[in-house]
Amino acid sequence: MTHGIDTDFLVALEIRDHPFHRDAEALLQSLLDEGHELAVAPQTLAEFVHVVTDGKRMPHPLSMADALQRAEHWWQASEVIRVFPDGQSVMDFLTWMKHHQLGRKRLLDTLLAATFASAGVMRVVTNNGQDYRNFGRFELVPFRAR
Repeated sequence: MTHGIDTDFLVALEIRDHPFHRDAEALLQSLLDEGHELAVAPQTLAEFVHVVTDGKRMPHPLSMADALQRAEHWWQASEVIRVFPDGQSVMDFLTWMKHHQLGRKRLLDTLLAATFASAGVMRVVTNNGQDYRNFGRFELVPFRAR
């Protein structure tokens, strides 16, 4: 089965001193051992680079070159399926934003959700389940115990 990768999971995987790094690594290994594929969208990689290079969010931010190298690694990984926004996902994004009365802080997550839905990806690895629950169509896979 294909699992969509949310940015928070990618950040936890790539930042060794992240509090959930070990949990994220364990889940990744389990998913790969079970033969699952991972779906990554371009907007996830852009948000990843934005977050990990931000000194206000990261105690030890990555350089832009390092962040881009890590993003490229994920984009090129053999276990990754690349998913892209298409016409349907853009329409779903716009509809969901209006229907659920979402604000500007939900733009990227809603577009990512619509991209996953359009690509048939119904499982999302995230600790930000609230970003996906409204849509009523995703199985959420957290990577840390609550």
